[in-house]
Amino acid sequence: MDQGNTAFILIAAALVLLMTPGLAFFYGGLVKAKSVISMMMMSFGAMGLIGVLWVLYGYAIAFPTTAEGSVQLPWTIDFSELGLGSLLEAPEGAAYPPLAFVAFQATFAIITVALVSGAIADRAKFGSWMIFAFLWATIVYFPVASWVFNFGLADDGSFAYGGWITRGMQDVFGVGAIDFAGGTAVHINSGAAALALALVLGKRVGFQKGAHVPHNPPFVLLGAGLLWFGWFGFNAGSELAADGIASLAFINTLAAPAAALLAWLVVEKIKDGKPTSVGAASGAVAGLVAITPACGSLTPFWAIVLGLLAGAVCALAIELKYKLGFDDSLDVVGIHLVGGLLGTLYLGFFANGSGLIYSGSFTQLLVQAIAAFAVLIYSFVLAFIIGFAIEKTIGFRVKNEDEIAGIDTVVHGEEGYVLADTRA
Repeated sequence: MDQGNTAFILIAAALVLLMTPGLAFFYGGLVKAKSVISMMMMSFGAMGLIGVLWVLYGYAIAFPTTAEGSVQLPWTIDFSELGLGSLLEAPEGAAYPPLAFVAFQATFAIITVALVSGAIADRAKFGSWMIFAFLWATIVYFPVASWVFNFGLADDGSFAYGGWITRGMQDVFGVGAIDFAGGTAVHINSGAAALALALVLGKRVGFQKGAHVPHNPPFVLLGAGLLWFGWFGFNAGSELAADGIASLAFINTLAAPAAALLAWLVVEKIKDGKPTSVGAASGAVAGLVAITPACGSLTPFWAIVLGLLAGAVCALAIELKYKLGFDDSLDVVGIHLVGGLLGTLYLGFFANGSGLIYSGSFTQLLVQAIAAFAVLIYSFVLAFIIGFAIEKTIGFRVKNEDEIAGIDTVVHGEEGYVLADTRA
């Protein structure tokens, strides 16, 4: 067993876990001051809930044991893995303990669920959010993770691809979809669910362009910095070994968001006359989203080109909610869904070896499109059904008067900023 790679995976897992508090700061700074606790609590609630579900049964759904050479069916549960008791000891010949991989993938599940919450900022009940997170993770994220990542244990104790999106399409088309670290399973998945919830909950009171401004841009910058820092574990760690591919993923995770940050600022300057700190943070995140599926399959030059495209396209895409009339509070759709689609489809043209410019074939683009839109449709439909059912039963949205006043004190009994203790 390689202790170096084991340490690498565990450190990467810790970095990815840090991304969820980073997301809490990023989202928390974007909402109004009287909703910051509510916004951040949705991320921390996801950490608690999904962390427990992952150990109990999430891993058993996402990564059931796969016989060598087989393709995993779209919906499977390995009952021997419930509670992770069967994974306490590593199989003979394994490169690292199975629990190291379990821990790494747990952090992916946590942040994917937390990402969805940005679409319903300022107006969602915490309890209803937690019920949604429980159901969506169980019905949507855990199966989709199996479709994309499923490194089921092979007969020799190693982890082998088995999901239909990767191995399954490879058997049919000759190449499988490339998703190195979660462009489909994380970003398209969460972005599609965010769009569904935005439609279910409806618009915030007074929704229009310029009506809701970030209350704390320094929080947004801090959150973006923590996200970028953790994303090195997210992307490079997905190689599951400290090797050359991990190094490529690392440098691409530096180059693409750097380029996207610059591109977003240029678009802002041209469109609005001023580059903003929130724009810089959003551009960096857009670049991180786009490079996630592609970080191990692009040269650094093409990673920069992808970053420039992501920064410019996502800066324009966030305006769609005003034209189309849906209130995606914190632009989860414009950044994560659009950025995830862009990065996933971009591989069809520029993936090393199999992309159009290298192979002269559209096959890679075809399988990338099938993977992207299969996850998008599956997540959107089920998230809409789950959210609609919650709204029509116990209610998902707070009262309008509570939304206007700020929901921190109503939902959590706390204030984000106590400048003077009135009880004194």
